Amino acid sequence: MAGHRQSKKRRHLTWAVAGAAVVAGAGIAAQTSMAATTWPAQRTFTGHAFDTCAAPSLPAMKAWHTGFYGAAAVYVGGRNRGCSQPNLTASWVKSVSAVGWKLIPIYVGAQPPCQSGSSPEKLTATTAASLGRTDADDAVAKASALGMKAGSPVFLDMEPYDITNTSCNNAVLTYVRAFDKELRAKTYRSGFYGFTSSSAKAIATAADKTDLPGNLWYALWDKQYTTTTDWPWGSTQFTGHSRGHQYIVNSKETRGGYTITVDRDAWDGPVAITG
Repeated sequence: MAGHRQSKKRRHLTWAVAGAAVVAGAGIAAQTSMAATTWPAQRTFTGHAFDTCAAPSLPAMKAWHTGFYGAAAVYVGGRNRGCSQPNLTASWVKSVSAVGWKLIPIYVGAQPPCQSGSSPEKLTATTAASLGRTDADDAVAKASALGMKAGSPVFLDMEPYDITNTSCNNAVLTYVRAFDKELRAKTYRSGFYGFTSSSAKAIATAADKTDLPGNLWYALWDKQYTTTTDWPWGSTQFTGHSRGHQYIVNSKETRGGYTITVDRDAWDGPVAITG
């Protein structure tokens, strides 16, 4: 996802080509603005997940449901989403869910002002709060149209940037807080995808946790299938099925006669409510 979110094309240029739940008492406790709302029971998944730029065809998804992967991340929207999604429809979501797949919604929102590259949508200190709200509204609309119901998570994709740039980092945190607060107001759970060296680190180490995500999907390409042994921050953070770990990228795999290049994820977190 490291680059799928940003754009698979850009990802390939940047990185040389190519599953975290809010359980009551854990992730929910971290989401301070959820308290007054009655939330649908969340759905979680623990096991192998994958993400790839464009949602595979229904026949491919059926062929890939062999018992190894149980969840798949899909890019539901965002101006910085890199691939068109001809397969990703409400019918597709219903069909793959019936097969047994769990889905992880990703939204590629505005990117940091200090980030390299030419993202179609970049935030600024001035626009961060308003963009966060409008992007969250769009994310909920896109997820809902696909049949991903209230109570589902939406993971905001934030690509690498210089978190030592204080003004840039503050703008990003303002955007993320506005995005997450609006998600929760619409009864969707907040998640965040980022890198242990930058964007995820900014979330995990922020002194003020107000309105920050309750679920963290961290990119650390160490080839370790785990959400615990390589977790780089405090052991009490994002506990209770609130973590995902992208541990291998650009893995070309063939299952049931269909070859797809995917990123592998260790998942212990929330998934979309589709039934």
